[in-house]
Amino acid sequence: MTRTPQHLLDDVVAQLAPDPAANPLVPRLADGTANRSAITALALEQRSVIPADRLSFLHLAERSAATGEEACAAFFRTLAEGETLAFDRLGALIEACGVDKTDADAYEPRAGCQAYPAYVAWLALNGDPVDVVLALTANFASWGAYCATLARALPTRYGFSEEACGFFVFFAEPAPDLERQALAAVRAGMDRGLDASGSALRYGKLLQRYEAMFWETLA
Repeated sequence: MTRTPQHLLDDVVAQLAPDPAANPLVPRLADGTANRSAITALALEQRSVIPADRLSFLHLAERSAATGEEACAAFFRTLAEGETLAFDRLGALIEACGVDKTDADAYEPRAGCQAYPAYVAWLALNGDPVDVVLALTANFASWGAYCATLARALPTRYGFSEEACGFFVFFAEPAPDLERQALAAVRAGMDRGLDASGSALRYGKLLQRYEAMFWETLA
C-alpha cells in the first residue's frame, strides 16, 4: 500500500502518544486535589514559553521559505500567529491567579519548565523543517488534550471564569487549517523523496520528554 502523507502523520502521532500516566499534575488538577499554586506557576511559566516558541516558529518559517519549502513556512507562520493569540489570552489567567504585573515580572522561571522552549529553539536552528512539522504536530496532540482537561476542570474545581480559561480553550479547540498545512508540508517533503519519519520520531520523543518535564516540575 502506498504510504500517504496522512498515513505518515497519523503513524508519527500514534507512536509519540504519551503514556496516560506520564503527567503527574493534570489528573490532580482535574479532580481538584492539586494546590492552586500549581496553576499560578503554570501560567507564569507560559509567560516565558510562548514568546520563545513564537520566535522559534518565525525562524523556522524564515528557514523554510529560504529553501523553497513554502508549505512548511506557512505551517510555522500559523503557529507563530497562534502563539500571539494565546499570549493575549494568558493575561486573564494570570490575573485570575491574583498575580499583578510587578510580581509576574519578578517571577523566576524554572529550568525544568523552560527546557521545552529551549529544545524548540534548537529545532529552529538545526531541525529539518518537515521533521519538525511532524514532531510538533504529535506533541500538540497531547498538549491540546491536557488543555481540554484543564478548560473543563478549572471552572468547576477552582472557580476560574470562562475568560480566565480562554488560554486553555484556545489550545483545546480543533485547528483544521493547521492540520491541512501540516499535511501539505509532509506531502511536499514526500514529493521530494524525503522519508521524514526517522528524524521526526527522534525530535518528537525529546519534545514529549521535555513536555513531561514541564508538568513534573510544576507538580
